[in-house]
Amino acid sequence: MATEQPFSPSYGSGVTVSPGVASAASAVGYGNKNLVLTNTGANICYVHVGYVGEVASTVDMPVVAGTQITITKPQEATHVAYISAAGTTLNIMPGEGWLS
Repeated sequence: MATEQPFSPSYGSGVTVSPGVASAASAVGYGNKNLVLTNTGANICYVHVGYVGEVASTVDMPVVAGTQITITKPQEATHVAYISAAGTTLNIMPGEGWLS
């Protein structure tokens, strides 16, 4: 049986971004296994985790307005791409473990 580890943020490496109609990306560093994504804006956004040059689209992972999710990422992945048709605010915090 797997156990859940409480989320331990990688302080100093979080970013706050404003996704818009064009895909953009931010570096989240190498090595962390998890990302907490918090959409504090009013509109849905979509994220795609990967490497330099990643592009997000509406077929990627949705982060609904007013929600917070934890996702797993490959440790070697270094960037998160994001997009929102109506614009929003997204906080990205790398770390280890899960929020409950």
